Amino acid sequence: MTTHQFAFSITTPGRGMVNVTDSLAKYVKQANITTGLCNVFLHHTSASLIICENTDSDVQRDLEVFFSRLVPDGDKSFKHIAEGPDDMSSHVRTILTLNSISIPISQTRLNLGTWQGVFVWEHRLDSHQRNMTVTIQG
Repeated sequence: MTTHQFAFSITTPGRGMVNVTDSLAKYVKQANITTGLCNVFLHHTSASLIICENTDSDVQRDLEVFFSRLVPDGDKSFKHIAEGPDDMSSHVRTILTLNSISIPISQTRLNLGTWQGVFVWEHRLDSHQRNMTVTIQG
């Protein structure tokens, strides 16, 4: 088995989703693994990784609307608000989603479905730099 590891960062524009599929595909191609797994780990507690619809941005908007109702900013029951009203709600959103995902590699490519993309979902209102480790094994 061969293992490759890469680190990369993105700057988010604030709350919303950033498609990182092309970056991951670049690392898979560089690793030259025919069959294996690509694991992505996000080093943060107020952003998450998701596999989501990659064509219709209404899906991403609707997910944000749903999560805004499910975990509203400024919930008076939260004590952890050191960084503002979106602080604890961002942590809850991350716990309800993922900070690590694995994607199969087949024929030297990410084996995603036709309409799937990998996204960093920023839960904070302000822009942040988000760091990831990509481990490719095969």
